[in-house]
Amino acid sequence: MKKFCIAGFGEVMLRLCPQGKLSFAQSLPGNLTATFGGGEANVCASVAMLGGNSKYLTALPDNPIAQAFAAQLRSIGTDVSSILFSKAGRMGVYYAEHGSNMRGSNVLYDREFSTISLLSPEAYDFPAMLNGVTHLHLTGITASLSKNAFETTLAIAAKAAGMKITISVDLNYRKKLWNWEQGTDKKALAGRCMKQIVSFADIIIGNEEDAQDVFGISAKDTVIDAGQLNVSGYKDVASQLAVKFPQAKYVAITLRESISADHNNWGGMLYDCASKQAYFAPMNGDEYEPYHIGNIVDRFGGGDSFCAGLLVALNTPELAESSKAIRFAVAASALKHTYHGDYNYATREDVERLMKGSASGRVQR
Repeated sequence: MKKFCIAGFGEVMLRLCPQGKLSFAQSLPGNLTATFGGGEANVCASVAMLGGNSKYLTALPDNPIAQAFAAQLRSIGTDVSSILFSKAGRMGVYYAEHGSNMRGSNVLYDREFSTISLLSPEAYDFPAMLNGVTHLHLTGITASLSKNAFETTLAIAAKAAGMKITISVDLNYRKKLWNWEQGTDKKALAGRCMKQIVSFADIIIGNEEDAQDVFGISAKDTVIDAGQLNVSGYKDVASQLAVKFPQAKYVAITLRESISADHNNWGGMLYDCASKQAYFAPMNGDEYEPYHIGNIVDRFGGGDSFCAGLLVALNTPELAESSKAIRFAVAASALKHTYHGDYNYATREDVERLMKGSASGRVQR
């Protein structure tokens, strides 16, 4: 595999979950399962599992919990040598409750005064952090935490662009965040800030509603809450984003149809801005036909695993052609729904097996 290095900058959190599909009310007082998760960290972990080189960039409190996270990510194969350990702040926490059938999943954030939200851009040595990096991945989640976190995300994007490093940005709008400018509408704040960050992006990524939430660009005849997607309408969404951000080479969109908390249809689209051609996956002949994912184990991190699959594919010569890259990304992220936790543990071999049609779940002997 080509010696690329994909870095992600952002916040990682301690994730606390009830076991199985129990609710918080059923589980507390009692036991919660502790793991780690965060958009950019999830991407780095998945890149490493797929056989690529990754480097995680963040700021964390210098304590045993943060060190345990670094040790875990290191064990997966991600470079954690540039993590900034600080005396300021704390590690953020998110509580994730898995839904079932018509009861949706629920997330509660406890991220205020986290280290990354407190530190300003001056606290970081960006040239050292980006040393050896060929690709930088950013998301809208980190920018949504605080003014400092937004300014740092923007600053590292500008530095990476100056170093000729390829940049991808996942819009990743979270309606429970973007609270840091009192009196400003959340979507207006997100749009203003993300416009500045995305102006550096070579690759723009989002889910089926991110472009609408952040930039007011929507797919015609799509009703997100009802799980009804006009898939062909997303080519128009991508083309509008390409016009708005002319430096972008690709726009990628995940397409999730939520039948229930346990059953989702899953696919994606990659739009080549130069050729104005859209590629969908998975395909049944000439027709788009999403993966039908029933009995979902854990959907958190699904979009991040798509990002990782796409970035690995675009950096791998034999996978880099657009129709192959989107097939690889969608297959990788479909497999993520079968693993507990935020990370995708699927290997390249697992992904390519699914791409070839092996979806029966038979024992491999």
